[in-house]
Amino acid sequence: MNYHRIPLGPIQTNCYVVANEKKECLVFDPGAQGKQLVEFLEKQTYKPLAILLTHAHFDHIGGVDEVMNHYSIPLYVHKNEKEWLHNSDLNGSKFFDLGEITAPDATDIISVEGNLTIGSFQFEVYETPGHSPGSVSYYFKLGNFVVSGDALFAGGIGRTDLPGGNQAQLLESIESKLLSLPEDTLVLSGHGPETTVGHEMDQNPFLNGF
Repeated sequence: MNYHRIPLGPIQTNCYVVANEKKECLVFDPGAQGKQLVEFLEKQTYKPLAILLTHAHFDHIGGVDEVMNHYSIPLYVHKNEKEWLHNSDLNGSKFFDLGEITAPDATDIISVEGNLTIGSFQFEVYETPGHSPGSVSYYFKLGNFVVSGDALFAGGIGRTDLPGGNQAQLLESIESKLLSLPEDTLVLSGHGPETTVGHEMDQNPFLNGF
């Protein structure tokens, strides 16, 4: 199993493509430039099985439509943000002068934590709200990485001043879910470079005492 980090759009939101040896893949947070993302997938001869969102802010959903339609694959989002996909007030695009950004309705709603299997991919879904009420993280034990969205960054945490944000809740999510993972777990964040759980425990100024 391997992954590609692909920054997309004006905010350079990280889309992650997680692929196996059979060239099947999962696409996480196609935030913009859907056409270019499809071209990348075609060049790699990957076969996407699904799109999964860590949350439904505008900068994580802008490329969903093109990828979903091109491959006719399902879209996963947490139940608390299924309405955000077509509501610019909730997904934040209204506030950033980028026009109204929306995505198609999700085909699959995440309502509980736990194991999720898509094709030969097996991973854990953790609810990690705080940056937004429906934020989730996807932990791949086999690959030793977690796709954390905008919960945890290298040296930072997600902003909490957008609709539904709550810093106390976010810190609790990080402490109880992400920092409970093995310290060598790679954290694949929604913006910026990769980091590890252990590095953030030691160096992240927002997590002193955790």
